[in-house]
Amino acid sequence: MNAVVSQGAFPALVLNADYRPLSYYPLSLWGWQDAVKAVFLDRVNIVSEYDRVVRSPSFEFQLPSVVALKSFVKAESHPAFTRFNVFLRDQFQCQYCGSEHDLTFDHLIPRSKGGLTTWDNVITACSPCNLRKANKSWQEMRMRPMQNPYKPQVHDLHNNGRMFPPNYLHESWLDFLYWDIELEP
Repeated sequence: MNAVVSQGAFPALVLNADYRPLSYYPLSLWGWQDAVKAVFLDRVNIVSEYDRVVRSPSFEFQLPSVVALKSFVKAESHPAFTRFNVFLRDQFQCQYCGSEHDLTFDHLIPRSKGGLTTWDNVITACSPCNLRKANKSWQEMRMRPMQNPYKPQVHDLHNNGRMFPPNYLHESWLDFLYWDIELEP
């Protein structure tokens, strides 16, 4: 049987040399082409494989489902300040009301009053709360955040990322991931 495999199908979970995922959120995945290329360049070890084979006229190769880097990649200790990372730090919920919809970020000390766009001054807020607070401080509006903003470590974001498993998890990945989930039949 000659396998026809699309670009998005059969992703490979990428583990660091210590067999932990490089990232939980987003989950560290490579397309099958990148995984095969890394195998041939001798940059990874194959840990697990799919039941899918790709063939050329002279070669047959089983697609890897889990690969581990041969060289350890040291993670950054301080993640970049991005909108996504603020949302992940705050577990994708408004820090005023707990809503998970229509998220924005809010400056506790408004920019119009000298507030900076930093980890310590920005929190996740839904649009209605952000509009209600406007350019006032949370104290003026009596809108106390659920948690004080802070500069997270990479492991903080990884831990929070584990609370949001992706929609698709191949069974061969589960030994390397730490989510409390059930696979659909």
